[in-house]
Amino acid sequence: MAEYEEWKIYCYDEVTSTNDVIKDYCSEPKQKIVVWAKNQTEGRGRLGRRWQSLRGNLFFSCALEIDMADLSGLVILCGLSLCQIIKELNPQNLVQIKWPNDVLINEAKVSGMLLEKGPNDYIIIGIGVNIINYPQAIDIIYKTTSLQHENITISPENLLKCFISKFNANKNLWQHCGNNEKLVASWLKFAKGIGKKLLVRQNNVEICGMFQGIDANGCLLLENEQGVCHIRAGDVFYTEEN
Repeated sequence: MAEYEEWKIYCYDEVTSTNDVIKDYCSEPKQKIVVWAKNQTEGRGRLGRRWQSLRGNLFFSCALEIDMADLSGLVILCGLSLCQIIKELNPQNLVQIKWPNDVLINEAKVSGMLLEKGPNDYIIIGIGVNIINYPQAIDIIYKTTSLQHENITISPENLLKCFISKFNANKNLWQHCGNNEKLVASWLKFAKGIGKKLLVRQNNVEICGMFQGIDANGCLLLENEQGVCHIRAGDVFYTEEN
């Protein structure tokens, strides 16, 4: 175990899933915990999808206690922090967030995130970042990439440290603001498809409309003939060039 900026970091060579392992460390209150693994055998993404954990990439989970009323801010913080880091590492790249929390470089997915309720009052954030390798199977829904492919060189350990530092800084700013307005404004600077037509798929239901941003709760704002819909979850598809 190591410590970095008040976070306790547990490193493993291999785990089933960092989101599962980190639950074992959530017995004591008021901790900030990270579980980082060099390999996952059963990594997962949103909606139970499998996350391909390729060697050389970064797989980690964070756990911290947070009021459920602040969950939306946490969702926004994670994607924003990673986008800012990637943009700083290579300002020439187009870095975007595909709602709710996929990070894209030059229109291809480089990172995904999964939030789950942990034991007690902990919230768990699982994050995977393609550093060296990226999935290229024909059944993948979205085009993928890696940091290395986009001319960014960084080790998993250093990227993890960068994320913790950026996340801490953004979280401190968010807490001093007292609301999510500034956080949302920063997030929107990276948002893919603002003002464009989207299709959102929720199970067997499809909703179309113009992407107007997100609200203070992190919900996607989709405007159509019925008005403005506040969407909490779903798969987003872009129906025109962005």
